[in-house]
Amino acid sequence: MDRVKVLFICTHNSARSQMAEGFLNRLGAGRFEARSAGTEPGTLHPLAVQVMAEEGIDISGQHAKSIDAFLQERFDYVITVCDDANETCPVFPNARHRLHWSFPDPSRAQGTREKRLAVFRAIRDAISARVEEFLTASVREGDRLP
Repeated sequence: MDRVKVLFICTHNSARSQMAEGFLNRLGAGRFEARSAGTEPGTLHPLAVQVMAEEGIDISGQHAKSIDAFLQERFDYVITVCDDANETCPVFPNARHRLHWSFPDPSRAQGTREKRLAVFRAIRDAISARVEEFLTASVREGDRLP
C-alpha cells in the first residue's frame, strides 16, 4: 500500500508545521509520509523541540524548509496550520486535497520561559488532537478524506 503523503505548511516552519509533521509520522504508523515547509522559512524553534521531546517525539533533526522545494511534488494533502499561510499559500496543482487547520503561533508567546512553554504545550496538544482526528477520519474513509 502506498503511503499517504501530507505536507504541513505554516509561515516560518519553525513550530506548528514541524510538530504536525512529527505527530503524523509517529502516529500514522508508516501509513503516512509527512513533511513540512514554510512560506517564509525561519529556524526550528527550540521550545517546539523541547515540548515534542516531552511526548517522546524527536524533531531535533528537522529543519525549516521553503514551500518552493515542494511545489512540483505530489501530495495527497496539503494542510496549512496557520491563517497567514492559508492566505498566502500558492496553489499546489499536484495536491489531491487542501485543508486548513488554524493554530495560534506559539513563538509569539510572552513572559517567562515557563509561561512560553505552557503556550507551546497547549498548541502541541491541540495539534496532536487534530492529527488524531485526521487519522481517525482517514481510517473511516480508507485514507481518502474529502
